[in-house]
Amino acid sequence: MALEITDGNIQSYLSGNKPVVVDFWAPWCGPCRAIGPVIEELADEYGGRVVIGKCNVDENTDLPALHGIRNVPTLLFFKDGKIVDKHVGAATKSVLADKIKALF
Repeated sequence: MALEITDGNIQSYLSGNKPVVVDFWAPWCGPCRAIGPVIEELADEYGGRVVIGKCNVDENTDLPALHGIRNVPTLLFFKDGKIVDKHVGAATKSVLADKIKALF
């Protein structure tokens, strides 16, 4: 299950020793709802090796502003606390899985 990423808890995940994937989404966003199940599947498949979470941009404004998130869904891929990849818009599971595999 994907974790809930918030303005307040993101730093604890980024300072860990695992790669982090954050899905910036909104409940009113159709493409966000479309990839939601894919994000959950990836979180289950890569659990223990990668932190995968979702950040609701309506409830958390600091984190999206910090990273210049202007469109949802946007996925940020972090390694060693730094952004190493970004994907804007919906994507297939295989595309996102390839981006996660590149974090290792």
